[in-house]
This record gives sequence, structure tokens and C-alpha cells, in this order.
Amino acid sequence: MWHWLTTAANWHGTDGILARLAHQAELSAAVVAAAAALGIGLGLVLGHLGRGNLVAINVANTLRAIPSLALLTLFAIAPAIGLKGSGFLAAFLALVPLALPPILTNTYTGVRTVDRDVRSAGVGMGMTGRQVLVRIEAPLALPLVMAGLRTAAVEVVATATLAAYVSFNDLGGYIFAGLSQRNSVETFSGALLVALVAGAVDFLLAGTQLALTPKGLRGKHTRLRALLTTLANRALPLTSAAGVD
Repeated sequence: MWHWLTTAANWHGTDGILARLAHQAELSAAVVAAAAALGIGLGLVLGHLGRGNLVAINVANTLRAIPSLALLTLFAIAPAIGLKGSGFLAAFLALVPLALPPILTNTYTGVRTVDRDVRSAGVGMGMTGRQVLVRIEAPLALPLVMAGLRTAAVEVVATATLAAYVSFNDLGGYIFAGLSQRNSVETFSGALLVALVAGAVDFLLAGTQLALTPKGLRGKHTRLRALLTTLANRALPLTSAAGVD
């Protein structure tokens, strides 16, 4: 694997690692962007109105139950759909339902968990419902929204490897080629590359999530962690005295 990953010929060219990585990044970014446009918009509206709990939950659960590989095969092969040979479009349509649930549910939950007193204060200041949503609810829900985007992005990057099944030239091609040729080195090298990319995406979005979290919420979370640590330290002597390991 080390020799395969450090061979320059495997990194360059139209079938090289860099080209396939670019294709996978393009596909993943398009999927997450489309899912974010749908999920964040719908989640904000339903969360603000407070009347779409069943809709948000049922839509998310239904989409989670759809297997991505089955959708990918259907879109790529079924003649009636007309996407045969279009690996990017077939993969895009198959992966959007995978990315939508965490974004939708996190956005909805983030808006609904905003303190009622904060909403009431905004209304008392003369804000309209739209202003309350944009200026109060959306900023306070941002940490949970970013958590949903982070989860969706990691899932999409990892699952986008299946697009190689319909001849899309991404990192998953190494895995499928290695399996078909019984080349374990290429298979495991491709899997390692996908894992590293997914880990890098998670790390970058975690930093973005922290940077976009309002300072007031950061302080709140810090105080909460400090309180939990204090309570845990106080509980340790009690459990030891009681003979509990």
C-alpha cells in the first residue's frame, strides 16, 4: 500500500488520484449544496411555524430508509429515467436523499429549541415574524445547522464512492477495480484515501462550526461543561466512600 500510494504515476493523469479526488469533491459539494438549500429552508420555516414536527420527522425517516445503492442503480440503468451513462447526475440524484435528513432535522430542532423568552423579547421590540426568524432564531440555531451539514457532508463523501459503480471516475473506482481484479493493495489503498478525505472534511467543518457559533453560545457551552466536570468530581468521593468502582 505504501508503494502504491507513493508512486507518482498513480497521482497524475485523468485516472490519477488527484483527478478522481477532484471529481469526488465536485459531486459531494453539489449534493451537499442542494440538500442544504432544501433542508435549511424547509427546516427554518417549519421550525418557526412550529407546525411541521410530523412532516420533518417523517420526511427524514423516509429518506433515511432509502438505500443509496438501489437508487443509484435505478437512476443509472432504468431506460425510462433516461440517465443511463450519466454517472454524475445519477449519483447526484441518489445522494441528495442521503444528505437531506440530518440537515432538515438539525435545522428544525435548532429553531424549536430557541428560548421562548428570547422570541418574546423580539416580538416585544416590534419585530415581525420574519425578522424574528432571520435575526434571532436562525443565528441561535446555527450551531445545530452546522452540525447537520457536517454530518451530511461526511456521509456524502464516504458514500460517493458508490458512484464508481455507474462508471463515475472518483476514488471509489480504485475499490471496485481492486475487488474485480482481486487486487487487495488497490482496494485497501482506495478505502484509505476515502477515509482520509472524509476525516479531513469532518475536521474542517468542525472548525467552521466552532467559528460560526456565536460567542455567547460558546460561553454557555463552556460553563455547562465546567459545571458537569465539577459535579462529576464531587460525585467521585461519594461513590468511593460507598464502595462503588
